[in-house]
Amino acid sequence: MHSKRGLSIISSHCEGEAGDVIVGGILDLPAKTMHEKLSRYINEYDDLRQLLLHEPRGRPEMSGMVIVPPCDPRADAGFLIMAPGDWVPMSGSNTICTTTVLLETGMVPMNEPSTEVKLDTAAGLITATAECENGRCKSVAFDNVPAFVYALDKEIDVPGVGKVPVDIAYGGQWYVIAQAKDLNTVVETSHGDELISLGKRLKEAVLSQCMPTHPENPAICGVNNIVISQPLVIQDGKKSVRHTVIVTPGRLDRSPCGTGSSSRLAVLHARGLIEVGESITFQSIIDTKFVGRIRGLDKVGDYEAVLPNIRGRAWITGEKQLRLDPDDPFPTGFVI
Repeated sequence: MHSKRGLSIISSHCEGEAGDVIVGGILDLPAKTMHEKLSRYINEYDDLRQLLLHEPRGRPEMSGMVIVPPCDPRADAGFLIMAPGDWVPMSGSNTICTTTVLLETGMVPMNEPSTEVKLDTAAGLITATAECENGRCKSVAFDNVPAFVYALDKEIDVPGVGKVPVDIAYGGQWYVIAQAKDLNTVVETSHGDELISLGKRLKEAVLSQCMPTHPENPAICGVNNIVISQPLVIQDGKKSVRHTVIVTPGRLDRSPCGTGSSSRLAVLHARGLIEVGESITFQSIIDTKFVGRIRGLDKVGDYEAVLPNIRGRAWITGEKQLRLDPDDPFPTGFVI
């Protein structure tokens, strides 16, 4: 087999959202912090992201993770997150995938009935706790970085729709949250193309009016993704909400989205709709679920923040060796 490059990959999915975890074939790029390391990978290894996630080897509906040595000495491992459109500092579904892969492959020792794994990410140190039984992860809950609200009910003029109130919040990435009824749509797979179009237009409209920026790391700025939500439901004292997340460059997250759900916890708390210690179920467009909980309060710069905990499940789906033939006309793939 003649190849210019080879990667060892464990494939997985978290509540329907596919994630390939690269466990071999990449040399580390040393840095003082994981965010600095992310910047180095963006500048020096973006061809890796394109090779893995663009066609013909990848597809828009997936992500990729690179296991790297941590910069924080408290961490068991570090990982960087690649999406089809960009690199991102944090992702909840990919945290759950990565934790599951690390434990079920033995890269990090598994202890039953639970194992704590500390992960160094570009957004900060994440602690994941896996429920373990018979050598596999039954579920993974992670303590995310602080989530906070940038704006509530900010009026945005969306082309083709009109003026729409939105919330803007940070949960490891920046999110704009809009109600489906205000966009004249519903969160159903049959409306997928419409939801993607609305999400793209809404993102462009928000960025034309403001630039959300993390107060402690100005490099984390802009809007990553859009949440379109149905109303909050309370049944038998239990709270749930159905939403979908439109991910850059324009596709629907199959999972309920961990960082998106974290940003929603910040907004719900700011509105007085959820208290510290209370749980809520976030349901995706394909009916998979995360359980979110506020474990405490914090402050980020001048922003009041919540400390999210998100729980979900992941499954390993296979192993593969990705190869790049020197004569392949698409060394960085293509996007249609």
